[in-house]
Amino acid sequence: MTLETLLLPLQFPFMQNAFMISAMVAVPTALLSCFLVLRGWALMGDAVSHAVLPGIVLAWITGLPLILGAFGAGMGCALLTGYLSHNSRVKQDTIMGVVFSGMFAVGIILYTSIDTGAHLDHILFGNMLGVGAADLRTAGLISLAVSAVLLLKWRDFLLHAFDSAQARACGLAVTWLHYGLLSLLSLTIVATLSATGLILAVGLLIAPGAIAFLTARRFSTMLMVAVAVCLLAMLSGAYASFFLDSAPAPTIVLILTGLFLLALMWRLRATRAASSQAATSRA
Repeated sequence: MTLETLLLPLQFPFMQNAFMISAMVAVPTALLSCFLVLRGWALMGDAVSHAVLPGIVLAWITGLPLILGAFGAGMGCALLTGYLSHNSRVKQDTIMGVVFSGMFAVGIILYTSIDTGAHLDHILFGNMLGVGAADLRTAGLISLAVSAVLLLKWRDFLLHAFDSAQARACGLAVTWLHYGLLSLLSLTIVATLSATGLILAVGLLIAPGAIAFLTARRFSTMLMVAVAVCLLAMLSGAYASFFLDSAPAPTIVLILTGLFLLALMWRLRATRAASSQAATSRA
C-alpha cells in the first residue's frame, strides 16, 4: 500500500471532520469513564444515553435546540434514578434498568407517532461522517468544559467515588459532587450524539476506564492511559472504517473491546506470574 493510499482519508472533508470530532469527544469520555468505573456506574452511563431520546423528540416538536432536550432528559433520568434508589428497597441497578428502558420506550413511541422528519438511525448509531460545523462547535465546547471540570476537581471526585462519608468529613460538598458528575455525564452524552449515537456512547463511557483500571496502579496514570486508549481507538476506528467500508462508531467500539480483552489477558498473566513468584519465595 502506497503512502498516497494511506493518506487518502485525510483528503476528504467528511473524514477530516470525523477525525476532529473523534479527538474532541475522546478526552471527556475517557476521563469520565475512569470515575464511572470506580463508582460502579457502568449502567448509569447506559441509562442516561438511552433516556435522552424522548428529550430529543420533544425538543424537535417544540422547536428547542436538541441539545437542551437531550440534556434535560438525561438529567431527569439521573435525578429520578437517584430519588427512587434512596426512597425504595429496590437496588439501584434495578431502578436504572426500569427507568432507562421506560424512557427509551417513551422516546420510541413519540418518534414513531409523530412525523419528525429526522433520521432515527443517526440519533441511535451516530453520523460521524456527516458532522458539520455546528456539530463540531457543540462537541468542542462541551468537551472543553467537561474536561476542564474533571481535571480541576479530579481529586474531589476521586475521594467521593471511594468513600463519600470520608469526603463529607473532609468538608466536601458531596451532594454537589454527586449531581455534578451526573450533569457532566449528561453533557458528555450530548457531545457524543453526532459521533457514536445513543446506543454506542456507553462503549466510550466504560471501555477506556476499564482498560486503564486493568493496566494502571495510580489514578493519575489511569486517567492518562484512558485518554490515550480512547484517542487511539477513536482515530484508528475512523481511519479503518474508510478502508473497511464500515460505520465508524461500531468499528471504534469493536477496537475498544479488543483492547479491553488484551488488557484483561495481560492482567491475568501478570497476576499468575506474581502468584508463582510469591509461592517460590515462600518455598
